[in-house]
Amino acid sequence: MRDQAQALRDLMSGRHTAAAQMEPAPPSLPAESAARILAVTSGKGGVGKSNFSLNFALALQARGKRVLVFDADIGLANIDVLLGDHPPYNLYHLLNRERTMEEIIREHSSGVSFIAGGSGFRELLDLSPEELDSFAAQIETLSTRYDYILFDTGAGLSKETLKFILAAEETILVTTPEPTSLTDAYAILKMVAGMDRTVTYRLVVNRVSYPKEGQATADNFRMAAERFLSLDIPLLGFIPDDPYVSKAVRKQTPFLAAFPTCPASRSIRELADQMDAGAPKPQDRESGMARFVKKMVNLLRQ
Repeated sequence: MRDQAQALRDLMSGRHTAAAQMEPAPPSLPAESAARILAVTSGKGGVGKSNFSLNFALALQARGKRVLVFDADIGLANIDVLLGDHPPYNLYHLLNRERTMEEIIREHSSGVSFIAGGSGFRELLDLSPEELDSFAAQIETLSTRYDYILFDTGAGLSKETLKFILAAEETILVTTPEPTSLTDAYAILKMVAGMDRTVTYRLVVNRVSYPKEGQATADNFRMAAERFLSLDIPLLGFIPDDPYVSKAVRKQTPFLAAFPTCPASRSIRELADQMDAGAPKPQDRESGMARFVKKMVNLLRQ
């Protein structure tokens, strides 16, 4: 009998067909949460996760939403590089009480607001109880300012990335059709499921050659997650492999701003529409952030 790993490889390679094509499920968010707190992650580097986070934020802003991007990738923080903007302050200065939350938020000319992370996120793991309380108070000041807060985490399952996935309301899992990207993304699901099966995901397949490849990749991945982990991973959508994306990276400009009509830009707007469609309109914006902060602080204290 073949083992689970072989069956998984068969699913990823397309030798099994998806049992049925499922529609994306609506987000499971607390009714009173206004600021939707999303973690964006991937199983491995090089899949375009940070580029997705940046342009997805811009696409949401184009819908009239207020969006903040936290660059939470400790080892390879690069939101500022993609923007060609190197802020003087980052999370490190907040944790050391050298600057306030307001002072470390960078407003880029493209319209996106972001916070550079650098080594600051690693220091979160070593904060004293008093410092954690101070950090929580600063984070909660964002509760009335934004509709979406995106944490662009590091690739793979570092301790820091895991805590953001567990604390966020939803996690956007970015992969590509490459087998290594898919198996590493699956490894994240398996690890997190062993700790908390209530984590909510959305799947994004990046750099697809044609729509059928994106759909087949998503179907096979979702079938593997359902068969072996009993997890339903709704598909948010897929983004084509577009040469204009690399051109925008070289220009250090978001591709949505530099090439608004290119295939990738059209797709990212569709994904933003999908995410924002039917979003709850709660009355109490602060409570959603308060729950995130409480959960994050509890995780950091473990």
